[in-house]
Amino acid sequence: MLDTIGTLARLGLAAVWLVSGGVKIADPGQTYIAVQAYDVLPQALVRPAATALPLLELALGLLLLAGLATRWVAGVSLLLLAVLIAGIAQSWARGLSIDCGCFGGGGRVAAGQTQYPQEILRDTGFALLALWLLVRPRTWASLDGWLGWGRGKKPGNSGEVSDDYPTSIAEGNR
Repeated sequence: MLDTIGTLARLGLAAVWLVSGGVKIADPGQTYIAVQAYDVLPQALVRPAATALPLLELALGLLLLAGLATRWVAGVSLLLLAVLIAGIAQSWARGLSIDCGCFGGGGRVAAGQTQYPQEILRDTGFALLALWLLVRPRTWASLDGWLGWGRGKKPGNSGEVSDDYPTSIAEGNR
């Protein structure tokens, strides 16, 4: 049952990153406007950030879809989501009126058009998926499991697979 929950979390988070990155990479000009609207980066870093963000999201999505290095990808996902949540929160606290641009679009909007609480709650839900995978990365239909990554042996020479998770690069199915 826990492997099924993990698989749903992995595939759900993969879908989030693939859709988010795909929409952003399809409209780089709008992604630039969205990153610029947060007003936190020096102008010289806006374009590199607007270029790197969708590429990172797509890479995370593809790795999660394949189930490769799941624990590491979940950790990077959690960090990225924390940065995105902090960006939304600081915009709200500073009184900026922007659309987060999380799934395309983004940029300045009318004061009554902001949706900061919903955006923060949504991204917190995604962060919970990443946290699940960070703590318990074992899932079905993953390259981690197929490659045998994360399989620990019980003490002794019994050859049985342990339920313990070693701190290896990735972990997969039993």
